[in-house]
Amino acid sequence: MPLTMNRDVFITCAVTGSGSTQDRSPHVPRSPKDIADSAIDAARAGAAVVHCHVRDPDTGAPSRKLEYYREVTDRIRAADVDVVLNLTAGMGGDMVFGPTEAPLPLNETGTDMASAADRMAHIRDCMPEICTLDCGTMNFAEADYVMTNTPGMLRAMGTMMTKLGVKPEIEAFDTGHLWFAKELVKEGTLASPALVQLCMGVPWGAPNDLNTLIAMVNAVPDDWDWSAFSLGRDQMPYVAAAVLAGGNVRVGLEDNLFLEKGVLATNAQLVERAVTIIENMGAKVIGPDAVRRRLGLTKRAPA
Repeated sequence: MPLTMNRDVFITCAVTGSGSTQDRSPHVPRSPKDIADSAIDAARAGAAVVHCHVRDPDTGAPSRKLEYYREVTDRIRAADVDVVLNLTAGMGGDMVFGPTEAPLPLNETGTDMASAADRMAHIRDCMPEICTLDCGTMNFAEADYVMTNTPGMLRAMGTMMTKLGVKPEIEAFDTGHLWFAKELVKEGTLASPALVQLCMGVPWGAPNDLNTLIAMVNAVPDDWDWSAFSLGRDQMPYVAAAVLAGGNVRVGLEDNLFLEKGVLATNAQLVERAVTIIENMGAKVIGPDAVRRRLGLTKRAPA
């Protein structure tokens, strides 16, 4: 494929995620206030979009509590900096099996299987401009953990997103996820043009080599918008790779804790580094209003 570099790039900052990173860096935000403050700092540094999970303020464990999402949303919308809010809808599809010789019953520790309505409760309440739709089931790095998103569940959640007027960000962890996403658009469950996040290097989905990235890029319809990211030390190289391949970028503590070897980062520092890379490539970093025009989003007012 001939490369067509993206000259007008938006940055998404994935602020905290749901992985077990809360005890590996003091900069991983836990409380709704800390998550919102970190998102606001990232916006000031140049992120046009902030992608937010919530955590238990005391333990740092991932959470689906509606009041946490509401507080994060209200604080971000009340801030003196504009940013597009993207909330995860990926929680509630966690299945942890028992040992290999007795996989059932499921392990209660870590298993969190919710209905489509429950997984969308905070989206209905907070009405972000964007929310994620993880377009497939996948084995994650943990031995017996499966991220579960059945075709029926995805159709139900996608229909809810479309009816609410919240734009889905299709998270594609492998090529088959893109295949199904295109089917959702074809059948009218999701609107076209769609928005895709290519999630590279997440065990055991698409590996983060450039051949696989280009295969994923080639599978995205020409009129769709897309971003890409990879994990850890590959996060910043993928800023350059995504821009060069025609896409947008995602950075943040959900995917990488370090600014450089041995130096723990903040979200704002990771965004600043991404801005530097993008501008040094001769591209421009665009802001939230330009993203709204490009993606057809409607800004939500503070509650």
